[in-house]
Amino acid sequence: MLKKLSNRVHYMPHYSETDRPTLGLICGDEFSVIVDSGNSPAHARDFLNFVGQMDIAPVKFVVLTHWHWDHIFGMNTMKLLSISHDLTKEKIQYLKTLAWDDASLNARVETGEEIEFCRDMIKREMPTRDHLELKAPDISFNSKIEMDLGGVSCIVEHVGGVHAQDSSIVYIPDEKVIFLGDCIYQDFYSGEWSYDLNVLTILLDKIKKYDVDYYVTGHQDPKTHAEMWSFLDELTHIGEIVDKEADLNKAVSKFNEVKKTMPNEEQLEYIQNFVAGNQKRLLRNEA
Repeated sequence: MLKKLSNRVHYMPHYSETDRPTLGLICGDEFSVIVDSGNSPAHARDFLNFVGQMDIAPVKFVVLTHWHWDHIFGMNTMKLLSISHDLTKEKIQYLKTLAWDDASLNARVETGEEIEFCRDMIKREMPTRDHLELKAPDISFNSKIEMDLGGVSCIVEHVGGVHAQDSSIVYIPDEKVIFLGDCIYQDFYSGEWSYDLNVLTILLDKIKKYDVDYYVTGHQDPKTHAEMWSFLDELTHIGEIVDKEADLNKAVSKFNEVKKTMPNEEQLEYIQNFVAGNQKRLLRNEA
């Protein structure tokens, strides 16, 4: 069964073994909406089987939070009208031109277009991909759209971020629930995992304007308002300490100076992320 987060919002938890992200369900009186389509036809079918056991209004749309494979590979299987940001649609239209057999995946890892983690998870979730067919979204938007599902509405807004520039959130004001997709995560696709403090600050300002009780991310359990902002405030503070420092040892020294302690394993990872982001910025400025 799906887990109930609020009166009208349910979700299927993430599954890290094959990188299955959290999928959401918003139930209106007139129709229902799914958030993200899953990382494979099997993932989509599993979700739809659970939905089929529920006494809810028919599902009409699936909304995509961003273009990454684990959120879109189940879309064709869902056979629903699909909605995404313009950039998401553009990316998926490109992905449709690619081959997904082992040799093609390996070749894209060699050129840097794909990363090893995603390649390995794709192979684990879908050992054979002979019948994998990608589908471009039916409807796309530029900034924000709002849907009235009957008795409940949802807002889909483009927010960006370093993880994927096309990232969108899905907010259900009546339930005070927001689906963030992967927008608060690091940039995984351009070298070392990284954060950019300026981009993160802009992103969080967009998220803060919403009145939220529960935050649902792609690869973690839902968090309360207090839990999420405790994490995000600490993350931002680490970014502020690192500032523009591009040397890891100096950044760690700055952390020690401010916090009067050495960073733990998680804090060190985030220091490394911000340092990597600064190094990338310097390289872009030199180019």
